Amino acid sequence: AFAKVNLTLDVLGKREDGYHDLQSVMQTLSIRDDVEIDVGTGKPWSLSCSREDLPQDERNLAWKAAKVFCEQLKIDPQGLAIRITKRIPSEAGLGGGSADAAAALNRHYDSPLSILALAELGAQVGSDVPFCVLCGTAMVEGRGERLRKLPDLPDCVFVVCKPDFSVSTPELYGKLDTVAIAHHPDNRAMETALLAGDMEKIAEN
Repeated sequence: AFAKVNLTLDVLGKREDGYHDLQSVMQTLSIRDDVEIDVGTGKPWSLSCSREDLPQDERNLAWKAAKVFCEQLKIDPQGLAIRITKRIPSEAGLGGGSADAAAALNRHYDSPLSILALAELGAQVGSDVPFCVLCGTAMVEGRGERLRKLPDLPDCVFVVCKPDFSVSTPELYGKLDTVAIAHHPDNRAMETALLAGDMEKIAEN
């Protein structure tokens, strides 16, 4: 389950359903969590994680993704065990491993859902999940469910710095509702730079 970074992120406003409309160019990074799934354990569902401070029950997004997948396809896996090895920092805007449980189950059942169908299903679990299913480079709109593939970012290195504090996404978006955003990123310029494969312009934006 690969991390993602927002090359640009523009929050456009709050929607009636409580989510926010956004426009963002997202990019997959090589840093990843590993998610292992045992199907048919004959026992109640379980989830274990290498980070004990993260939820290890139905509150975990990997569990939610597996549940939505099984409900959508009316599948009873006859017991499920999910094991997560965390490397992606949490509450850092990097995406985490929320998509991987559904993707792994999809492979196990001979891929009954296309990548696009899996991404659409993932939107029920979390706003970043559709992109985490698609991966690569994409323009993401709506609350995260509308994706448009963009040319791959030229090969480069990111240095990811995670400070000692964490930020809850709902808390952050709640604070954005109370301030006027003076400067918005130029998504069109970023898209033009990606289309041209111009690393200097990409970095500028």
